Amino acid sequence: MKKWFTVGFLLLATLMGGYGIWILNQPEDPYLARQVKQTAPSEDNFLLDFYPHISKVSRPNEWYHFPIPLGDTGPNRSLYSGPNQYPFFCMTVDSDLGQPVVDNQYGNGVPVFNDDKQIVGFSKDCGLPSQYTYYEITDTGIHNVTAESVKNDRHGLLVRVEQGTINRFIYAIVMPVGFDDLPYRNISSNWNKKLIYQFNGGSGIGFRQGRLSAVSLIKNQIEQLKLGYAVVSSSGNKTSYTYNMLLAEDTAARVKKQFVSLYGVPLYTVGIGGSGGGLAQYLIAQNGSGILDGLIPLYSYPDMITQTTYALDCDLLNNYFTFRAKDKSYWRDWENRQRIEGMNAINDFPQKAGFMQPINQLKAGFFPSLPTGSSECINGYFGLSSFINNPKQGFLRPLFSDDVLEKTQWSYWQDLVAVFGHDEDGFANSTWDNEGVQYGLNALVHHEISVSQFIDLNRKIGGWKSQTAMAQEEIVMPFGAKLPIWLTLWGNQNISDMSPLSPEVAPRHIGSIHAMNQAYRSGQVFIGRVQLPIIDARHYLENELDMHHMSASFYSRLRIEQATGQHENQVIWVADKDFNPTTRAFEMMDKWLLAIEEHTPEGILKAKPHELTDTCFDKNGDIMASGHDVFDGKWNNRMPGECVKHFPMFSTSRIESGAPWNGALFKCTRMSIDVAVERGVYGDIDITPSLDTLKSIFPTGVCNYDAKDLGRPNDI
Repeated sequence: MKKWFTVGFLLLATLMGGYGIWILNQPEDPYLARQVKQTAPSEDNFLLDFYPHISKVSRPNEWYHFPIPLGDTGPNRSLYSGPNQYPFFCMTVDSDLGQPVVDNQYGNGVPVFNDDKQIVGFSKDCGLPSQYTYYEITDTGIHNVTAESVKNDRHGLLVRVEQGTINRFIYAIVMPVGFDDLPYRNISSNWNKKLIYQFNGGSGIGFRQGRLSAVSLIKNQIEQLKLGYAVVSSSGNKTSYTYNMLLAEDTAARVKKQFVSLYGVPLYTVGIGGSGGGLAQYLIAQNGSGILDGLIPLYSYPDMITQTTYALDCDLLNNYFTFRAKDKSYWRDWENRQRIEGMNAINDFPQKAGFMQPINQLKAGFFPSLPTGSSECINGYFGLSSFINNPKQGFLRPLFSDDVLEKTQWSYWQDLVAVFGHDEDGFANSTWDNEGVQYGLNALVHHEISVSQFIDLNRKIGGWKSQTAMAQEEIVMPFGAKLPIWLTLWGNQNISDMSPLSPEVAPRHIGSIHAMNQAYRSGQVFIGRVQLPIIDARHYLENELDMHHMSASFYSRLRIEQATGQHENQVIWVADKDFNPTTRAFEMMDKWLLAIEEHTPEGILKAKPHELTDTCFDKNGDIMASGHDVFDGKWNNRMPGECVKHFPMFSTSRIESGAPWNGALFKCTRMSIDVAVERGVYGDIDITPSLDTLKSIFPTGVCNYDAKDLGRPNDI
């Protein structure tokens, strides 16, 4: 063993030495010049009282008079989503829009420079004067043009793009215009009176304004722009920059107000967007904002916060399989891991940065081995626990000075601290909880793992340490910021160790009931109360171990059924990765929305095109199967439908622990081990020889998934 310690430390020393030589030869990071070195003081701002649920609460009257005058910045504080978050990194430069407006001389925010590269002031709220320009779309691409340059040289589709800031985020309005409309800001003879709201995805923890590229926005909706649709978006509606859905709604409502104040009320507004941009549509529609009339969520989840429940299991499980398991060789078969993780895992699949595993094994004193496969937990969710759950981590790029880094809590929970509250140490409350969760229960019941393996897994897996006790990852970047080497793989330094009081058991994590209640009330959780037209579309990506697993669309369906008693307003499409169903979805959504005579649940269902139903498509766009039962499977306790036979569906670690398929459960009601045995939780497995061990692992009992979610308020 000493030999491996020596080899490991020599390897680490070599890496660190190489890193030192590398760093001396690198150009200065462009973010350093704009680094935030001082945090602006927080100011009070109105926060909506969302009791009992945000969908039942009226929004306050708008105090800002839209439209924003050209050359002015829009409102820099939200209407009803609480105080501004600081520090806040401005990204107008990253969006090719120039520097933000100077709003203070106190050193708060990013520095603003003159032409001689001297600091003339600072910007804490990242204001950008409202402005517009033109782009011409031709066979050769998308070209930024002036009104004068296209008057006598007309080749393609012309769009007017207005950009500025609302709620400190960059907004954009893309309007197809005629050449006779050029002198005017708010006239368009080419608009078909239909509006698209573009939402975007990514994982975000706040603290950044975000990028919004006009060219990217045009590219995303180029086919619809050609048909006369207008498009609006905001960096505040890209979840790379915030998952605060209250702020996202507040921002989207104001961006739409800006649009309506210029062009009038559209015939309808349809949402589009993938991943986080899909779940944002579900939540904004559910929460009663009136912003959207129809939804086209792509690669969607029901919401972010219930996704964290199983996503934050991933690193716990990988830590167990790699470092803590008694029989590590068993878990080198990735099909065995899949039975516990639920999401797909494939032997011989190339793992991203798999070389980090032996480095970490050496560091921990284990015999090193390269991974022989990968899983969605790794391919899709690697690093998530550090980024969203660790308040000490921050960003890899130097957006903020060391002093600001030290004084700020960087986490998804902190992004919602105004809603969730904080603990006695000042750290934002977290909803994540795994008390009573019996990992691998289904595999045990189905005789896929032994009692010994089940016991070892649940005894050692542990939970995440408290926010206060967490430490930053140990990371070196010898090959550049795009390929960091993690010396604390799977966040292992932040996972609970064996308890001194019970050396055989790693304690679990107990989440905040208050935060869970607030998550429900504030509309961060999708509870299914949406009756607008929905075409939920995705590519089938399970074989690529992509994080956008197909089953997520059906978690939403189950919640809609539970809330409304039906799901006919939600159509699910799954396509081969080589066919893009988005254009077809727009066509069907247009037909559906234009047929609605009464905006009631009955009127919406009556207007639904008869040919619009659950469907799967092959790579050529041909229908493989369609109908109400084509996606039947384990999620609804039926035999596999035709689409599921073509596109197999996977689950999650919590489902494989016995939890319901809808995934809407923060904290389980618990029952004693004795009661669990009486109720047949362990099937035909004789668990009696291990009762005392199980009771030591689960001193407060195990999850009773027939009972309610303790985190959900009784009045919702």
